[in-house]
Order: sequence, then structure tokens, then C-alpha cells
Amino acid sequence: MKPISLSFQWTSLLHFLTRMIFINNEFVNSVSGKVFPTINPATGEKICDVQEGDKADVDKAVAAAKEAFKLGSPWRRMDASKRGKLLMKFATLLERDAQYLGSLETLDNGKPYTQAFGECYFSSDVVNYYAGWADKIHGKTIPINGDYLCYTKHEPVGICGQIIPWNYPVPMFVWKIAPALAAGNVIVVKPAEQTPLTALYCCALLKEAGFPPGVVNIVPGYGPTAGAAISNHLDINKVAFTGSTEVGQIIMQAAGASNVKRTTLELGGKSPNVIFEDADLDTAVAAAQEAVMTNAGQCCVAGSRTFVQESIYDEFVKRTIEKAATRKVGDPYDTATEQGPQVDEEQFNKILGMIESGKKEGAKLNCGGSKAADKGYFIQPTVFSDVTDNMKIAKEEIFGPVQQIFKFKDMDEVLERANSTTYGLGAAVFTNDINKAMMFSQGVQAGTVWINCYNVVSAQAPFGGFKMSGLGRELGEYGITQYYEVKNVVVKIPQKNS
Repeated sequence: MKPISLSFQWTSLLHFLTRMIFINNEFVNSVSGKVFPTINPATGEKICDVQEGDKADVDKAVAAAKEAFKLGSPWRRMDASKRGKLLMKFATLLERDAQYLGSLETLDNGKPYTQAFGECYFSSDVVNYYAGWADKIHGKTIPINGDYLCYTKHEPVGICGQIIPWNYPVPMFVWKIAPALAAGNVIVVKPAEQTPLTALYCCALLKEAGFPPGVVNIVPGYGPTAGAAISNHLDINKVAFTGSTEVGQIIMQAAGASNVKRTTLELGGKSPNVIFEDADLDTAVAAAQEAVMTNAGQCCVAGSRTFVQESIYDEFVKRTIEKAATRKVGDPYDTATEQGPQVDEEQFNKILGMIESGKKEGAKLNCGGSKAADKGYFIQPTVFSDVTDNMKIAKEEIFGPVQQIFKFKDMDEVLERANSTTYGLGAAVFTNDINKAMMFSQGVQAGTVWINCYNVVSAQAPFGGFKMSGLGRELGEYGITQYYEVKNVVVKIPQKNS
């Protein structure tokens, strides 16, 4: 499906988008009246101004959510199956508007339209999956000792604060809200300040689907103000965050210091992608490059440490350089484009700084390494070889289209090096030996392990990290368990008179 032209609709929509705090099913201005710009990363130009929420707006959103969560409210009285039907309606609307929503995502985020459009359909799949869970969240009866009936209930946590990132705005929005709503919670979301537009457009779809007022509220703004207000709010019962490990630590501290909020954190990664000498080389080269350069490298689970066995190392590097040279970077609305711009100037400069660090520390720059256009935040596909584990580019998350290729000898060595990191989000191995594949998947410390593939993510399977890559899981049955409390009920069974 081709992108649509936003020029006709966009002029009239701009005014609407400047009133972009969504509370109690209404778009309202911020309490302060302040706005902030959202930028088109392909040009560096302002798209529009967005209302800037802060603590006062979060307080209003929480009050609306609290009212919606009261016992006896329409949301709390709603049949679980009806919650599922509302989610199904929302999923249908995501598909209906995928062309427009994908075009809007490309404008605000810079990712190629073909990817943005596909992510809208994937997001619809996630919502439909959790719609099916809505009337299947239930407890158990437990045969305890004595004359008692013992059973458990799974009850919604309550008010959930959800802070989403800028790299996958539509999928991350639905990853957060879909399981929370299926379990009967109410929500206050803060979208990333770089990419607020699609989350706010989704609000209109949620309202159209029929969700009651106050169930979903959106407060765009900055992390130190709106994000901090969510993390510290005493009436918010849970916070879910996707983003950097550094910010995740701040949120976890705030959650503990305020009211011991339940937390789900999906954080950074420095994922190893291991290529053994018996792998299909063409497949491995293509998959390894896509693993690190998809979404312009702005992916938490990117395979950013490519380990290649020494006997095939030189040939692998040669083919990787050739492939990087053919990667099309440019206009994200061109359906042939594989790589768009980085999300903003800050990210652009950070990546270029990391590339300079790699060059200074002795890694071999094989291709790329510079900006790729006169305007916008485009960076050339970049390949480093001869990378060693002590280099900055080997240890820190770059979050850009920068592939680092390491050499290894055998399984024992590569497993030790793969695990020698504070992160543990994803990992992959390419080999035609099932014993190697199983040994690696058993030994690597990562939340997801891919064998002869990379970044295969589905609604039904859990996603999350070990170590400093986070807490809890999203997606699948494991994802919905993060959004309910388990209540144990014990009933004394009266005895008949003798």
C-alpha cells in the first residue's frame, strides 16, 4: 500500500494536533498553555506544536482514570467479553487507518513508510491477541487443608502509567495498552516527545471504538516533567517503561520511593549475533546486517555485536561491506528506501560521536561513517571490523546503523564474550549444527534467542530482557500477567449439626 499525501488533510489537521492532551475522552490544552515542537527528521523542519503536559496535566489524567476505575463505573461493571470486543474494534480501526497512520508515523519518526505501514498491521494483531484474553483471565480453586474453600481471583492492578519510546511509536503504544485494557485497568500514557502524533491519533480511534471516558488518557511532554510525575504519582499503581537503562533506573527508584509501584521495564541491549563457520554465509550476512540496521539501527534488540568465526571472518566482512554499499538510504516515503533518518539531531550527533570513538580506538572503518544527506538526520550505513571487546562501540548501545564485527575461535570463547555485558535482551546464532545451536541457546544470557533468524517478534511470544535489559515481559500470556494482582480468598465451610 502506497503512502498517502498528507498535504491536503494536514493543513486542517495541524490545528487539531495542537490540542493534544487527551483526558476523559476529550482533547484539551495543557494547564500551563506551553507547547513544544515535533520535528520531521527527514528535513529537520517543524511539523507542528504540541501541547506540553506536566505534573498538573498528569494529575488531571490520573483523576479521570481514578473516576473511571471506581467500583460501579461503566468500565468496572463491563463484562470481560465486552472489553474484548472493544479491543477488537480498536484493532479493526488500526487496520482501517493503517495507510494514514503509517504516513503520519513516517512524517514524525522518519522510518520508511513500508515499515511504518506494516507495523500498523502488526499492532492490530497484538490488540486482537489481547482481545481474546479479556474473558480468559481467571484464578484457580486450591485444595488446602481443613474445611475451607480456597480460590484465587485475578484483579486489575488499577491505574497504569505507561511511558513509551520514539523508535516504534505505534507498536509500543499497543504493547502497553492492549494487555492493560484486556485485564481491566485504566491508563495514563506519556508518548515520547520526539514522536507524539500517532499515539494521539490512536486516541481518536479508541474513542471511536467505544472505550468509556477516563479509561485511556494521553499526556505528551518531557521525561523530567510528565514522565517523572507518572513515576512518582501516589495514585498510579503500576508503571511500564520502554527506553534506556539509565532512565529505567530512575523510574524504578521513583516507583519504589513513592508507593512501591509495580514495574515493567524493557531497557537497552547490546545483543550478540554469532555466526559459526558452518552457517549459510549469504543468509547470515544478510540477516546480520538487517539485525543491526533495521529501523536505522534504532532498535533496542539490535544485533549490534556480530561475532564471526575466524575461518570465515574475512569473507564475511567482504560480503558485508558489499551489501552495505547497496543499502538504499533516503526519502522515507519512497517505497524502495530501506533506511530513513535518525529520529532527531541529538541522536544523529550521538551516533556520529560513537563512530569517531570507534575510529580513534582502532576499529577498522570499512564503509560509511558520515552523514548521508545535506538536510535531515541521515547517516550512512557503517561497518566496522577488527572490533575488540574493550572498545566503547563494543560496550555501549549506539542505536544507529553501525555494524561492529568481532572475530572468535570456538563456542566456549564466544559464549563467555557474548555474556560479558550488563545487558541481556536478545541473542542469535547462525549454524547448521543443531548441537551448537542448542548449546548456545542454553548458555547465552538473553530474554530471546533466535536460531538462523533475527528479530522475529510475534504477539503470542514473550519479549523482555535479562540483567540490566529490564524486568518483566511484554507480549504473549506472560505479558498479561504483569497487569493483574492475584487475590487469595479463603471461605470457612460450615459443618452440619450432628
